Amino acid sequence: MTTSMAKDNTEHAQLIDEKMEEEQYLTFYLGREMFALGILNIKEILQYGQLTTVPMMPAFIRGVINLRGAVVPVVDLATRFSGQSNNITKKTCIVIIEVNTSDGKQDIGVVMDSVSEVLEIPVSDIEPPPVFGAKIRTDFIQGMGKIRDKIVIIINADKVLSIEEIAMLSQTELAEKKVDL
Repeated sequence: MTTSMAKDNTEHAQLIDEKMEEEQYLTFYLGREMFALGILNIKEILQYGQLTTVPMMPAFIRGVINLRGAVVPVVDLATRFSGQSNNITKKTCIVIIEVNTSDGKQDIGVVMDSVSEVLEIPVSDIEPPPVFGAKIRTDFIQGMGKIRDKIVIIINADKVLSIEEIAMLSQTELAEKKVDL
């Protein structure tokens, strides 16, 4: 093999490695704050529509939707993070995300104030979650991505949308309501 061919192969391998080290994220807003979510688990984006409420669910569960015959729970991230829901506008949407559970994979809808764009963020531009000072639980944060001159919080979907934790919170709220009776 000639030296120039070996050099070309090395450069090609480096380019492939660099591409592998970039991940794509859907950026979105909750209020005025930008967040990002890895696109690998995103299945589709739907216009916000009619939800069926489910009694005795945590406040951050907006309800369920019928998605091609499947019942899909819908989580309001603003309420999950801060306890306060944002107003529904024309830009509000539901993003269907596939999360890992102990029983396999589960589709969950996530209410977002608006989606922005899909961006590639190099792994080298992602810092670990902060130890303190974040407005949301640190276990909900996968990392802090640097995009141009901004920092975006990259959400850990499996933690934020944990079916096990949601079920546990539902049971706790149900038990608290029984105590109040």
